[in-house]
Amino acid sequence: MRLRALVALVIVLGGAPAVPAHAFTEEQPPPAAPKLEAGLAADEDGARAIVELAAPAQAGQVAGEARSLPETDVVLQPQDTSFIVVQGTGESLTELAKDPRVVSIRRDRTYSPSSLASGLTLVGADRAHAEGADGRGTTIAIVDTGVDAAHPALGGRVVRQACFSVVDEGVRSLCRNGQDTDTSELAADATVPACVDGQVNLCEHGTHVAGIAHAVAPGADIVAVQVFSRLDDCDDTGAPCVTAYESSLLLATEYLTRLKDTVPGLVAVNMSLGGGLYDGSCDGEPEVQEMKGRLDALRARGVTTVAAAGNEGSVGAGVPGCLSGAVTVGATDDADRVPEWSNHGSVLDLFAPGVEVDSSVPGGGIAIYSGTSMSTPHVTGALAVLAQRAAETGADPSADALTGRLTAAGRPIVYAGVAVPRLDLYGALTGTAPSPGVTQDPGDPGDSVEDDPSPDPGAQTPPVAPTQAPVPLPLPTVTVTVTVTASPVDPAPVAPAKPAMCVRGTSKRTLSPVGWAAEFGPGKGTLTDTTLRCYLGMVGKASRVFPELTGASTPATARKVLKPAKRTKRSTFERELLAAWLNWANGAVNLTAKVGGTTTVRDALTVAEDRRLRGSFPSASASLLNKRVNARRT
Repeated sequence: MRLRALVALVIVLGGAPAVPAHAFTEEQPPPAAPKLEAGLAADEDGARAIVELAAPAQAGQVAGEARSLPETDVVLQPQDTSFIVVQGTGESLTELAKDPRVVSIRRDRTYSPSSLASGLTLVGADRAHAEGADGRGTTIAIVDTGVDAAHPALGGRVVRQACFSVVDEGVRSLCRNGQDTDTSELAADATVPACVDGQVNLCEHGTHVAGIAHAVAPGADIVAVQVFSRLDDCDDTGAPCVTAYESSLLLATEYLTRLKDTVPGLVAVNMSLGGGLYDGSCDGEPEVQEMKGRLDALRARGVTTVAAAGNEGSVGAGVPGCLSGAVTVGATDDADRVPEWSNHGSVLDLFAPGVEVDSSVPGGGIAIYSGTSMSTPHVTGALAVLAQRAAETGADPSADALTGRLTAAGRPIVYAGVAVPRLDLYGALTGTAPSPGVTQDPGDPGDSVEDDPSPDPGAQTPPVAPTQAPVPLPLPTVTVTVTVTASPVDPAPVAPAKPAMCVRGTSKRTLSPVGWAAEFGPGKGTLTDTTLRCYLGMVGKASRVFPELTGASTPATARKVLKPAKRTKRSTFERELLAAWLNWANGAVNLTAKVGGTTTVRDALTVAEDRRLRGSFPSASASLLNKRVNARRT
């Protein structure tokens, strides 16, 4: 079940009458899932979409059909792959979906980077190294923003590189050759000119992640895979940023699956990135089936995908972390406390150190970052160390066996009522019993929505029913591009500095659309531009409507939605919806709070977004959000 909550997949909010449960028989099978993702048909401006095909051999014919449609172009047609990427309007994509060779059409979503010594000691890596267990004979892959292979902290261990980077209007390749695919020797170089903006390197995330994995497993070889692209105009200031498209991730996983044939020591893939947010396993979600299949194929061949849970401070994880084929990692500090920004819950497999971790950045420098991105490579490196020992002792080297040893040895961290082990590499290596568990109460002062102190006496709360009774629908997961805060390009080591984290606010007061428009106005609000951009990034992950269908991804574009030039049913509906999401990001609204009867804020948003994606703007939904979510409260 998915949630939709913070910083880089989709679903909708429903608002139709309650759907009764049905018992389907062999004579009356359940209806087939629609080929076209909800909302695409109503997209008049055009969208970049992945077209899944029944077989790779059909790609050429379907691509030809797509090119014949009005206002449609094939922007990516990989060889020997069962998908193409098409840019087209809702009308043209609807027509293409009629082709029997087309299995599904969905948005080509974007993913964002989830933003050592003490951690190495905490997980016992130093003791493992002292006993000769350092990952030698194994290989790990870092799927990220590329790597500075010449960085001295990586010890020359980067032995292969590849790049899959989208090229499109306003989107630049980060491959060394400037194309959308590159498998040459320096294909994933994080110091290429496209990665640099003035004195800032936009691609340093991958080098930082690689440095952590290498510190845990210094004997392991590294395959660097660049999957991000550069956008030169990410906000109203014209600042650039990087983002990864799902199609690039699919090509990267296919490349690594083939690489296993020639590099049998490949044991783990690190993905410190994510799209959307699901509050449980997303294995059954239609839009993630291709990704699930690729991760399952890697795991069946002994290659474990290790994924960041995300930094939204919520229950759940983004894609690929919400998939059962991945090992999903949350963050703890050196005292085994879970920071407020780490995602958590039963979907996680492990916690690992992720607070103020110093590691390499391009140009030979060192920087300190916090995030589940930093926790994830601790586990990736640990798998390499265990794989080395398994090869030496004849133990079971399968992905399930190695992961099982890590989870069995970890110190239990009980957080929000769920026990998740914290990585203990030395314990897993030696088979010792885990350390005594620790319990932490997460607490959340912003997780309450009080009753409106001055309700309209004549107002009635319209009934809202989840579209899938009795199980609540997950909130939409949407694509979002997040600016990567990068350190200056400087060959000298950078002085440690604590980076700012993008987390939910702690406000107890909601704002109306007018109040939020003032916040986004130049020099008028109390929140900083950095905070507002952080909140918009959270909304982009939580909502399927924003920013994809409205373009509300920057302070300036958000203000246009909140304070439209012309009031219509659509603009009134969208401004209340955006304000509700912003109030959630600011901490004043909890998704599980009641807005009337058994209806929760999550239900109300799910209904509203479902209707918006279908091109409907009901006054009842706008009124509910206005009176029961966005009304001012103390």
